[in-house]
Amino acid sequence: MTLFEELKWRGLIKDTAGDDIEKIINSCNATFYWGTDPTADSLHIGHYSSLITVKRLAKAGHHPILLVGGATGLIGDPRPTAEREIISYETVQKNFEGIKKQVNDLFNGNVDVVNNYDWIKDMNILEFLREVGKYINVNYMLDKDIIKRRLETGITFAEFAYTLLQGYDFLHLYETRNCIMQVEGSDQWGNITTGIDLINKKIGKTAYAFTMPLILDSRGEKFGKSAGNALWLDKNKTSSYEFYQYLINADDTKIEEYLKVFTFLTPDEINKIMEEHKKTPELRLAQKTLAREFITDLHGKEEFEKALRISEALFSGNIATLSKEELKDAFNNVPSCELKEDKNIVDLLVETGICSSKREAREFVSNNSISVNGMKINDLSFIIRKDNAIVDNFTIIRKGKKKYYVIKHC
Repeated sequence: MTLFEELKWRGLIKDTAGDDIEKIINSCNATFYWGTDPTADSLHIGHYSSLITVKRLAKAGHHPILLVGGATGLIGDPRPTAEREIISYETVQKNFEGIKKQVNDLFNGNVDVVNNYDWIKDMNILEFLREVGKYINVNYMLDKDIIKRRLETGITFAEFAYTLLQGYDFLHLYETRNCIMQVEGSDQWGNITTGIDLINKKIGKTAYAFTMPLILDSRGEKFGKSAGNALWLDKNKTSSYEFYQYLINADDTKIEEYLKVFTFLTPDEINKIMEEHKKTPELRLAQKTLAREFITDLHGKEEFEKALRISEALFSGNIATLSKEELKDAFNNVPSCELKEDKNIVDLLVETGICSSKREAREFVSNNSISVNGMKINDLSFIIRKDNAIVDNFTIIRKGKKKYYVIKHC
């Protein structure tokens, strides 16, 4: 299987540009770039499906350039519905530094990270119009899908011109670094073709590109955003345990696709895993494999082992074995409240909203359905005491099998 064939098998090629694109990909020695604007100081899982493809190309021998748009980030890529908020120069620079460090960590420093602000900041409007605007027809720009969709509601000139800025990035990297190919998500197709057109018209050269399809979950929502929040690649924003929980719960209908996209397992290995998984899907072999490969590649083996340790401790109820850091990761988004004095278990369950009434609270306690710091409590007179709290004055209450609550003693 050639590299191009493998990328197709993994579902990583949607659109292509250039008659010889298959040959270029299989050559395994081309310089290419992938870009993103620094809208936050961390990338998220939506970027990762592209980044891991970049990594795949780099492992095969291609030479990656990762562009963080310090200039284009000041304008903002047009969204389908409304204009993006303008970000300050200081915020864009701060975000650039955060993403640059993150990308270098992901690639172990074996990647060039560039900022398009470096070559756009000194270009005045007349030079831009002569060097870029002169070569791109307005009718051509109006035919871009994202621009057509925004014409009905209105689009500013800044957003309208965004595609010219990104097109110029491709031209600049082509001329200065012999970067002949661009690799992006499918939503960037219009901007990519602007760059290819500009390169052809201005310097008479052929450029290449391919896009990757958007990765969705079983409900058709963007992968990693089903809860309404992005899963950040920065482990201080999204812990490895949170990633583990998300991945281990991936739907069976999508799991083979995710293994192909997000892991470096070979086709034979993936086929074997899926064969075993289908025999006993309740064991979630494929999901566990995805979580192990994903987290290990993203944050390292220790972070995966920590995520697994937290998960097993929560499943068994043996939370007292977790460290302060692990407890923080485990209960980051768990409902919490403060407790200023020792309190009877039944009263606490009602006052904190864990149970709706004293009758329900007594039933849960009597039925061994309440655990305090990992210990089953069936004594209705049990007192929650600060002296019995675990790390950092926390008491962890579990209701049933999966619902956790954090009580912080003041």
